[in-house]
Amino acid sequence: MGLFQEFREFAVRGNVVDLAVGIIIGAAFNGIVKSLVDQVIMPPVGLAMGGVDFSELQWVLKPEDPATEAVELVAIQYGAFANTVLQFVIVAFVVFMLVKGINNMRRKQAEEPQPATPPAPTPSETLLTEIRDLLKSKN
Repeated sequence: MGLFQEFREFAVRGNVVDLAVGIIIGAAFNGIVKSLVDQVIMPPVGLAMGGVDFSELQWVLKPEDPATEAVELVAIQYGAFANTVLQFVIVAFVVFMLVKGINNMRRKQAEEPQPATPPAPTPSETLLTEIRDLLKSKN
């Protein structure tokens, strides 16, 4: 089997395709959550805190020197970190709810009565079946 054919089998295997779809949807969901936090949740929170723009909150360790063109600002940007933590909490909650829903569906499937398998034939039934088959084969 050639390398290309092995790669093709690997690439079209169901799990790989499902994983790729999950990653693409996850990246798109991350963009939605980022927009939700940055443009919907944090502006009212900042307004409630006196018109603060959370993404601009920082502790300046070394200010820029206006006389130089190089960026010299050194700061701990805790506002952007707070936005990122909030994004993580939202994503983690959504994933938790998704897993919780899947687990509930699995529990309901496990509780559903499974079709009963017929009991194994008794030794006498097995012997009678063999006799019947022998008689059919002779005719």
